Amino acid sequence: METLTLFIESNIQYAHLIIFGSLLLAGLNIPVSEDAMLFISAVLASRHPEYLPHLFIGVFMGAYLSDLICYSLGRFLGPKLFEIRFFARMVPQERIDKIHNFYEKYGIVTLLVGRFIPFGVRNGLFLTAGLGQMKFIKFALSDLTACTISTLTFFTLYYHYGNTVIKYVKEGNIVIFSIVLLALGGYLIGKRRATPEENQN
Repeated sequence: METLTLFIESNIQYAHLIIFGSLLLAGLNIPVSEDAMLFISAVLASRHPEYLPHLFIGVFMGAYLSDLICYSLGRFLGPKLFEIRFFARMVPQERIDKIHNFYEKYGIVTLLVGRFIPFGVRNGLFLTAGLGQMKFIKFALSDLTACTISTLTFFTLYYHYGNTVIKYVKEGNIVIFSIVLLALGGYLIGKRRATPEENQN
């Protein structure tokens, strides 16, 4: 990451545009890490305070528009996405149904929690929201709130603490990811237990 940071820093006057453009590619599921872009933008802002507004706006707008692009892929291409092997593996129908149920039950909470989960879960959530035909305005407003909270949180941490906080952020993400997995497992187990009882009635 240090090499990438140095490269972007050597073009600091265009850094916000490089970061913004890279995040738009992430919306197309090209493997660009939002976490890395947040870290780089915050570290560069701490080194070059005069570029802080440009860097924050670049990473924030890049992250948010990337989410909208990913959502739009699912909403407007729909089932055609499954003709592309990469997307078919990324979001099997069973996962779409599960995440859609979470959206219906917990709404914005799903996005708030999902933005803090690593391992490529974010794009899966956004894509699923589109595939599940979640209303655009509902997604846009919910994700705007979630994106604002997560971007401000991580940008501020990286800006003030840099590399020293990376370890704790990663550990925190793993904890959140584990909690969500346990909650999902508990929900599925409870649903399976409830199904036989409903059939008996």
